[in-house]
Order: sequence, then C-alpha cells, then structure tokens
Amino acid sequence: MIFLITGRRGTGKTKRLIEFVNAAVENSKGNVVCVEKERLLTYNINYRARLVETDHFKVQGYEAFYGFLSGICAGDHDITDILIDATLRIGGRDYEELATFLEKIAVLSEIAEKKFVFTVSADREELPERIFTFCETE
Repeated sequence: MIFLITGRRGTGKTKRLIEFVNAAVENSKGNVVCVEKERLLTYNINYRARLVETDHFKVQGYEAFYGFLSGICAGDHDITDILIDATLRIGGRDYEELATFLEKIAVLSEIAEKKFVFTVSADREELPERIFTFCETE
C-alpha cells in the first residue's frame, strides 16, 4: 500500500508524516523506518523508528531512490512501515518520473509486504492521474 501526503510547501505535510511515524511505531508489530533527505526529524519522531538520511548515502534521482528503498526492504524483513519525507527533493520534480517510480514502489510494496507513506510537495491536481490508481491520499 502507498499513501501520499500532498500539498504545497508550508501546508503541514512533514507534521502529518511525523504523526504517521509515531502512530506506526505504536501500532506496528515490527520495525518502522523514516527516510528523509537530510537529518531534520531526529527530535520529532519516536526513538524506536529507524531514521535514514538519503544525503548521507548520496541518493539522487528516482532510479537510485528505488534501489535504496528496495535495499531497505531486503535488509530487514521485519519492517512494516517505511515513511518518506521530501520525495521530490530526493527524486526530482518530474511528475511523470514520479508516477513511474510510484508504480514500481506499488509492486515492491506488494512483494515485500510493506506500507509506504510519501510526502509530495505538489497539489493533487498537478500530479498525473494514473498515480491515484495505485496510491491513496486523504
């Protein structure tokens, strides 16, 4: 399952993501991972969530981002939730590439049995409609 938190900059996406991370930690019977571009959420999320910074691993672009998330899934089968902040800052602002990336993540989500939550700094109307055939939003 993929869930998107969408909206322009300053609309509270990261705050919602923090709420999702902390709720996932409380409800999960496994491990929770929070992925961010740079280390900003250290003091906002529950210490039991694993915080991973993509800048530390030089992840740029959607191909590298997909490989990175696949590696996280392969490395720990006890992960139940992977929550990602600043998706467009990590992968890029090309919405068609984002859609292709999310299609691949939808398959990964099923195979690995993981729930993914992404923040996307764009209004829903700006994103390709095909994204919403396999992604949920509020």
